[in-house]
Amino acid sequence: MGAKKLACYARVSTLDQSTGMESQVRVLKQYCEQNNITEVEFFTDEGVSGTKSSRPALDRMMAAVENDEISSVVVYSFSRFARSTTHLLNALQAFKKKNIQFVSLTEKIDTNSAVGIAIFSILASISQLERDLIADRVKIGLANARAKGKLIGRKKLRDSDLIRKLLKSGLTYRQISIIAKTSHGSVHQEKLAMKRDEEAARIKALEEEKKINEATVVFPEFVKPTV
Repeated sequence: MGAKKLACYARVSTLDQSTGMESQVRVLKQYCEQNNITEVEFFTDEGVSGTKSSRPALDRMMAAVENDEISSVVVYSFSRFARSTTHLLNALQAFKKKNIQFVSLTEKIDTNSAVGIAIFSILASISQLERDLIADRVKIGLANARAKGKLIGRKKLRDSDLIRKLLKSGLTYRQISIIAKTSHGSVHQEKLAMKRDEEAARIKALEEEKKINEATVVFPEFVKPTV
């Protein structure tokens, strides 16, 4: 494998001015010149919305990251690179795993610096908050719909609590079907639902434990790559 190179990423949407890409590329080139960097590759997405999950040039760059071809990633700004806080955090985690330096010129953030490491930690917290807020909005929406008498999903006829208690007691499907006055299929579906709920509860407990542990973690500084 050849020497690793620095990756510069730029993006403009269809709403941006035609000179937007030129401006970003010019600033990125100035950064490379000021730091005497010659091993560099530009990845540019033109006419691509920042909300799209898939962008051709960005996808190629991330593939190069996974293939250990990249030493550093430099972007004009967070908004040109990431479509959300979660997306940015996931990318930073991928870079951290590969010991790749990440620089955002507009925000003046460098993950090799103490401030960059602090920003990484803050973004992790914001990303979790973002996910929690989305989950809360969904729950509130469902609760509001139910309060107005709207049917959410198919109406369930089986007695879930009774079936789960009988399943835990070790009775057979046939015995449970007779007692709960339902079909074998409904008993099986309730068993699957019970397992999903138990798994979800287990994952939630692990996530809570992880958040507690991460709150005390001091992120190690990234290894500054050579280009």
